[in-house]
Amino acid sequence: MNKLVVSPSPHVHSGLSTTQCMYGVLIALIPAFLVSLYYFGIDALLVTATSVVACITFEYLIQRYLLGQRSTIGDGSAILTGVLLAFNLPASIPLWIVVVGALFAIGIGKMAFGGIGNNIFNPALAGRIFLLISFPQQMTTWPIPAPWGIGVDGQTGATTLSILKRGNVEEIVNIDVLETLVGNAGGSFGEVSAIALIIGFLYLLWKKIITWHIPVSIIATVFLFSFAVTISQGWEYAIIFSELQIFSGGLLLGAIFMATDYVTSPMTPGGMLLYGVLIGIITVVIRLWGAYPEGLSFAIFIMNGVTPLINKYMTPKRFGEVKRHG
Repeated sequence: MNKLVVSPSPHVHSGLSTTQCMYGVLIALIPAFLVSLYYFGIDALLVTATSVVACITFEYLIQRYLLGQRSTIGDGSAILTGVLLAFNLPASIPLWIVVVGALFAIGIGKMAFGGIGNNIFNPALAGRIFLLISFPQQMTTWPIPAPWGIGVDGQTGATTLSILKRGNVEEIVNIDVLETLVGNAGGSFGEVSAIALIIGFLYLLWKKIITWHIPVSIIATVFLFSFAVTISQGWEYAIIFSELQIFSGGLLLGAIFMATDYVTSPMTPGGMLLYGVLIGIITVVIRLWGAYPEGLSFAIFIMNGVTPLINKYMTPKRFGEVKRHG
């Protein structure tokens, strides 16, 4: 007897399995991880290892003993959640806080909704936002980057976004954009190197794991909106300000690796573009006029909740459908 099997979308198979996609994204994150090791040393390694082990452990225990399901930790999704959560944290954060974030990311952000394919919000983002609200001091204390993290124990400094937030023109024009490109800047250790993240983006496009629509629409919107807001202070200042909005903070990490999450982002190209534009607008609004220097996590989180509406109202035309008039 044939059975009708109903499962979460998408239903069109691209030839890539879930496991292949997860490990493909992990490969794309290797350049950023190597840069983080160079600038933050053993601290970055310990935070990443703790986050990954905690995410795998919590997913296994919840599936095995609370839900009574077969474990799916081999598909790589728990590992990816652990890596992305770690990349959104300061290298100096206490490891017990990392474990708390992993528990929230997996237990509330993912398994509470039924596991992979059913979660409404990106689990790593959910964990990051929970930690930011619960432990604001530890989550906003940024160690100073140095080769292999040597010689700067206990030293902290301002991030580029915090300087932009202050709005001091002299400070902003003196920021070396090249430093933000290579990773020699304060911030969450996985987000500091724009070049490393762009290399990962190109790899994902080459492997066809993601498309360009969401990352490009977010980046373009942030640049254009920032430029429009600051153009009154001169072209040169507006360009520098807008470039720094893109290359600093978590914009590239979030736009490339978190906003493109299959489950929590729209399915159609048009929906992806709208989703990206709205994320970009919300990000700039929070960065410029909100309480936090960084707004991307909140922007993606908000738009994760809007994704079902986008999917509902921006569906492609049915094959063979004829529009009726009158």
